[in-house]
Amino acid sequence: MKSFYHYMMKFRHNQGGDPLGELARFAYNDHSFPKSSTDYHEISLYLEMNGHFLESMSIFDQAWDLYENER
Repeated sequence: MKSFYHYMMKFRHNQGGDPLGELARFAYNDHSFPKSSTDYHEISLYLEMNGHFLESMSIFDQAWDLYENER
């Protein structure tokens, strides 16, 4: 099963302030991001504590829904 991080990398090159692209670039550039995790709560807690760039956690929830639907 691919990790959430691995799934998000397909959005890394999205342009124009795309929130999924911003989240993917944050994960890519953050060496402490839980890159092997497939656990919603672990990633959500990490982003709540470190994802200060996010206007709200709803973008993570949207990304997680896409991830879950593709698994």
